[in-house]
Amino acid sequence: MDFSTMTNEQLEERRSQIAQELETEGADLDALETEARAIKAEQEKRSARAKKQEELRSLVASGMHGAVLHQARFGAATQANANATEARNSSEYMAAYAEYLKDSSDEKREALLTMNAGENGQIAVPQLVLDIVKTAWDKDPIMSYVNKSSIKGNLQQEFEIEGSEAEVHEEGSGEVPEEELGLGLVTMVPKYIMKWKSISKEVYSMRGEAFLNYIYREIAHKIVKKMANLLIEKITKLPQTATKTSPSANKVSKAPAMGTVAEALGNLTDEATQPIVVMHRLTEAYFKEIRYANNYAADPFEGLTVVHSNKLPAYSAASAGAVYAIVGDFANGAHANNLNGDAIEFVFDTLTKKKQGLIEVLGQQYHVADVVGDKYFALLTKPSGV
Repeated sequence: MDFSTMTNEQLEERRSQIAQELETEGADLDALETEARAIKAEQEKRSARAKKQEELRSLVASGMHGAVLHQARFGAATQANANATEARNSSEYMAAYAEYLKDSSDEKREALLTMNAGENGQIAVPQLVLDIVKTAWDKDPIMSYVNKSSIKGNLQQEFEIEGSEAEVHEEGSGEVPEEELGLGLVTMVPKYIMKWKSISKEVYSMRGEAFLNYIYREIAHKIVKKMANLLIEKITKLPQTATKTSPSANKVSKAPAMGTVAEALGNLTDEATQPIVVMHRLTEAYFKEIRYANNYAADPFEGLTVVHSNKLPAYSAASAGAVYAIVGDFANGAHANNLNGDAIEFVFDTLTKKKQGLIEVLGQQYHVADVVGDKYFALLTKPSGV
């Protein structure tokens, strides 16, 4: 008899019948014992499942305040947030979330829905995932300096092109003239940044925390790296004269030498308070060789942090006029907007490479980063004939 197809009432009814049959002369006690044990096992299985479902509902409900699927927001933790973090980091929740990423079927989605999910069916992102993505941002040498937001739609940032200084008003003199101010407007239009890789079926079959760690760490790093490269590219293409839609950056055509970075610093606005230097590692080595060869005691980088980017060419390989280094304030002169939060959206393709035993994983973020301040960057370019 298949007890898995019977209702709880039918199981209880059959248990009562077995109790009566035990008193019957000639009853097959072995068969009745087997049946009774099977009923008990089925009831215990259902009880355990019901308990686990209730625990999972409680965990999800406690972890849903303010977190949305693929939308990470980081802020000061209250006690409620601490409780939510503990819930989202439970092994049961991470296991369910990992399976949902692979197959967002109604059944798996229902297992993650909160008691008060609302019309949009919001699902909490495990804290582990949020931490992985946040770490990718914090560790990136470029994007770690850039302020970020999560605002829907095209983000517009006003910037000052030029402005007259404040005036000293002498007693009895006429009125202070109105400030002459030119304003520009940067429109930040987002695009999907994508990265895909193939994984084996063995990796795909991993569960919970192990699977989330493997998938998120590699793809998060690659996506953030691409964002940084796109921002560097935009900075190198800034005009030398600001327009109504684009800030500007002065160019300094000078080879690596003592005083080169100092001259670039002099071309920044006085509001650029956190400048750094961005260049290829080989360009940094070139600066240092000049310093060592001439026994200079001074720092050619003027005490600024040097950040490396292979998006910029090494000075030795750069063509005449090419930008080989950037001196600028990324914290105040640039901005990033991740429309759907910091976390990553995934798509799994189990069919394209099925004959090879591989699954394609596509990670993507809806993102834009741009320059939002005039003269916050200066561009070092290679002189002609060098």
